Amino acid sequence: MEGIKHRTIQINGIKMHVAEKGHGPAVLFLHGFPELWYSWRHQIQALASLGYRAIAPDLRGYGDTEAPDSIASYTCFHMVGDIVALLDFLGEDQVYLVAHDMGAMVAWYLCLFRPDLVKAFVSLSVPYRPRNPKFKPIATLRAVFGDDYYMCRFQEPGEIEAEIAKCGTEQVLKKIFSERSSGPPLIPKENPFGISPDAPITLPSWLSEDDLNYYAKKYEEKGFTGGLNEYRTLDLNWELMAPWTGGQVKVPVKYIVGDMDMVYHMPGVKDYVHNTNGGFKRDVPFLQEVEVIAGVGHFINQERAEDISYHIYEFIRKF
Repeated sequence: MEGIKHRTIQINGIKMHVAEKGHGPAVLFLHGFPELWYSWRHQIQALASLGYRAIAPDLRGYGDTEAPDSIASYTCFHMVGDIVALLDFLGEDQVYLVAHDMGAMVAWYLCLFRPDLVKAFVSLSVPYRPRNPKFKPIATLRAVFGDDYYMCRFQEPGEIEAEIAKCGTEQVLKKIFSERSSGPPLIPKENPFGISPDAPITLPSWLSEDDLNYYAKKYEEKGFTGGLNEYRTLDLNWELMAPWTGGQVKVPVKYIVGDMDMVYHMPGVKDYVHNTNGGFKRDVPFLQEVEVIAGVGHFINQERAEDISYHIYEFIRKF
């Protein structure tokens, strides 16, 4: 991680850890769960070498950034508020935005609330998800996938944290990062993460033992609760977002997903993403490109680091 600078700053009522490298137009990277700024290590180096200022914070509740205790402190307004305050602190009026997984959820909210701050957005894995005024998220997910669906299992404070503790942080992270199933992620009551001493988990080629150790160390120190609290505000966000029902995201967007990504295989997602007469293009009228990469799973920015860095650069250089 040569040349990456780290600092902790006070913004929006919390202390936030930020990694950055390079000089030039700013590219802001927002990580997902269970990830950290570290998920962007390859892209930080690549974009900095191409003349950009690469900025990657640990989001609220993660890594070396502060984690407020209250679940209600992780709403979309808190998460976006952190980013707006971060950009103000860094003196950046506009940024190129790149985000993955739950970070992409935050990024879509940022684009919806403050499009003036975003030159262009590259979303990995998660497309825009317009609010459906008829259906609350958790009840809907439970009806479709059952009680064992991971977002449903994350809802009870302390429950999944205790199960992770039983299995061990490193083993759970290893299992999540190595998972290749495109089916819905389920966490059953019995052996929730499918970890067995008789079937040791092999790390994927794109993740080294040192990489895993970094993640495990930070999650051992901070715990998982901050990140999980993002999922625990899904219904609250649905309520708070009522004024934006039917709103459009009006920034230039490129969407990239692996064809083995569980998100891509969720019911209705493919139809929504590829519908040229409505769907994604209707809700995001400046959607420029949709890229589906063959043979790639959920953690696309780490699994295909060079390809993703190239796609980011080729897109943002147009704006």
